[in-house]
Amino acid sequence: MMKITVWELPNCVQCNQTKREFDKLGIQYQTRQLNRSPKAVERFKEMGLIAAPIVETDDRRWSGFRINRIRDLDNHLKHERDLGINVPLDPIKHLDEVDHE
Repeated sequence: MMKITVWELPNCVQCNQTKREFDKLGIQYQTRQLNRSPKAVERFKEMGLIAAPIVETDDRRWSGFRINRIRDLDNHLKHERDLGINVPLDPIKHLDEVDHE
């Protein structure tokens, strides 16, 4: 199963929009807090990712609310499910704060 992480900040409108869109599409994800991980913030800055949220998957990464990227990810996941790849074993839901850095 593809791991999807939404790095967010408290009270972040774009973060909430991203998670709401993932929920609407049934995309399973975990959340992490940018304000609790200075190492992650530095790593993202070095990559040029400076807006919250930052979305990371196995093969892509972006920052900010990016509806086209979310739709592309959804299409990619649907295609993989059609091929029998990355099929979740549990019902699709998001995972909150699975692990902390």
